[in-house]
Amino acid sequence: MTYEFLKLAHIIGAVLIGGGLIGVWVSDLRSRQSHELVRFSESVRNIAVFYDGVVVPGAIILLISGTWMIVEFFGGWNFTSTPWLAGMVFLFAFEFIEGNTVTRLYFMRLRRLTQEALPVGSFTPELERARAENVPTFTHFLDLPMLLLIVTLGTLKPTSWALFWGGSLVALAIATALTTVIPRLYPWAKNQ
Repeated sequence: MTYEFLKLAHIIGAVLIGGGLIGVWVSDLRSRQSHELVRFSESVRNIAVFYDGVVVPGAIILLISGTWMIVEFFGGWNFTSTPWLAGMVFLFAFEFIEGNTVTRLYFMRLRRLTQEALPVGSFTPELERARAENVPTFTHFLDLPMLLLIVTLGTLKPTSWALFWGGSLVALAIATALTTVIPRLYPWAKNQ
């Protein structure tokens, strides 16, 4: 019964993270399309709502249920000898750290800069510079491909590291392509 409960909690956590990251993705794309500060501010606020209200709780549920399952059912530190499980743990840890440092901190700074720009009534130079930063854009675009890879590893349970390495390269390629292409689609970026 404990395993089934933990597996259900793990699935709920994955659904929350996936739904939240899709919400962040859509809100971010909407913010990139916006020339109006008020609409941009609304999109940035929605990003914060999805991150803090959906992604973070999902990550906490995944962390607790995943750790509990590894300790109780997968031999604790012996999980490192199972490629699919070790790959999931490594990618989750990477995304958890990256998501709560680079990406989340960037969106928090973007929200603060937006709140500072609202009384001025236009995009400030500092907000424009932050809006055009590449590293947080890359890490943001890496979130969904990495989540898909984590889910793929947990579903297919490969016995070799090939899927982990191949999937990681594909995720990096997708994030690189999106970081290159998407900012160019919106007119405000052409003035940067």
